[in-house]
Amino acid sequence: MNTLRVKIWRGREQGALQEFEVPRRESQTVLDVVTHVQRALDPTLAYRFACRVGMCGSCAMSVNGRARWTCRTHVDQVIEGDTLEIAPLTNLPVIKDLVADMSEFFDKWARARGQFQPTATRKDEFARVRPDSSEREQVDAGIECIGCGVCYASCDVVTWNPDYLGPAALNRAWTLVNDVRDGARDERLGAVAGDAGCQACHTHMSCTERCPKKISPTAAIAGLKRATLGALLAGRI
Repeated sequence: MNTLRVKIWRGREQGALQEFEVPRRESQTVLDVVTHVQRALDPTLAYRFACRVGMCGSCAMSVNGRARWTCRTHVDQVIEGDTLEIAPLTNLPVIKDLVADMSEFFDKWARARGQFQPTATRKDEFARVRPDSSEREQVDAGIECIGCGVCYASCDVVTWNPDYLGPAALNRAWTLVNDVRDGARDERLGAVAGDAGCQACHTHMSCTERCPKKISPTAAIAGLKRATLGALLAGRI
């Protein structure tokens, strides 16, 4: 039977790579490899997964140095020789092994005012937003983000500046800025206009290149740059 040499990060921030030999199978995903190690070779290996079909994003890891969904990444796509290297997402603290601490990632969503602020009550009629409106087009472009952290782990600016809000939080802010039902537009623009906000983006486009959902946080951040400048000149923030 053909085998893979798999190097997996073990421990926490000061851990090390541990090597395993895993059977090579047809149509094998990286998540299949990790699952085999945990179930057949070392039950103490810690990792996350849930849906296995690219819906939850919880299985995101660094595979041969690049953040990916492991459930949608086939070994044949990323193998280098006969070796696979798997590590937790970068730019985030490590809880154990392949499990990254997502707390600061979601804390930055909150700092970017990523919560919808309604302008109506449950007693009002349902809001109607035309599907062909420009606002709806901007919302639809970024609303499919599932918070997997791949863009955050791929962002050089987060690496250089840990306070930077990051592409996912800013993409979320942009969808809400364009949501005509939301009532906190200017407050949100103020939240993302600081030194750690949208103006800190260097437009490297790593987030857009690596987003498994084909979302463009780069475009969202560019929109925020224009919107925050307009709000600043108008004296609204």
